[in-house]
Amino acid sequence: MPLTADARERLAADAREIMARYPVPRSALLPMLHLVQSEEGYVSPDGIGLCAELLDLTTAEVAAVATFYTQFKRHPNGTYTVGVCTNTLCAVMGGDTIWDSLQAYLGVGHDETTDDGAITLERVECNAACDYAPVMMVNWEFFDNQTPSSAKAVVDKLRAGQPVAPTRGAASVCSFKQMSRVLAGFSDGRADEGVGAGPATQQGTLLARREGWSAPDAGSRPSSSGNGVSTEAVGAAQTAAGGATSAHDAPAASPGGGDRGRTVAGKPPSDATVGERDSATGTTPPSGGTKQEG
Repeated sequence: MPLTADARERLAADAREIMARYPVPRSALLPMLHLVQSEEGYVSPDGIGLCAELLDLTTAEVAAVATFYTQFKRHPNGTYTVGVCTNTLCAVMGGDTIWDSLQAYLGVGHDETTDDGAITLERVECNAACDYAPVMMVNWEFFDNQTPSSAKAVVDKLRAGQPVAPTRGAASVCSFKQMSRVLAGFSDGRADEGVGAGPATQQGTLLARREGWSAPDAGSRPSSSGNGVSTEAVGAAQTAAGGATSAHDAPAASPGGGDRGRTVAGKPPSDATVGERDSATGTTPPSGGTKQEG
């Protein structure tokens, strides 16, 4: 439903506070989209219009950002977003099984919400918590070392309105709207609650201290090309290759022989088509061809 006049006034006041943090106003767009979600539970057309109006952008420019990032929802979200990590480590440790179990238990798929509006289920990429795999998140709070049964117990409590405590971080899980306001940059006063890093995260540091390990001084490190190879070795290889100064300058092999599709020393391949440069997209369409819209 459309934003009320009171909601627009309140959001506009908070948005201007966000905009004041940035030297270029349009840089405030991401937190402002979170702000809109804190009011409506998703990024609505009205919310997009408000952001565009305040930042002097077109609605298309705002919508392009809102549809790019998965944290911005274009339809009403549940009170709690339950995200199951199914990236490589979590998957092999049981994340896929947890996902299948919750999907069947709740009767919803990816980015779908239960009929009571309590849970939006998501299959998510890495949550940067591999030391506690498999991991589930509720409104981006960590639930570590999960199993199908523990995951079901969490969603049961959430749907029943009972308090739920994450494994690390804040002492309790807040709503999707409340977390969206935090992501917009407004503190809820809970930043120092709970445990920030558990024992598994600290093992590397503790082992290094016990063994007396330390990083070498910067002055004692061999110069490197950035991929672990010394610059001296790179220089020798470049000389042997005919003086190429970078991977982009070195001749590329052509499966069929000749120079088709090959770039040498920054020159275009001999069969490249040179046309009028498209200043809007930075591309060079073939002469007489059709410009592709990006």
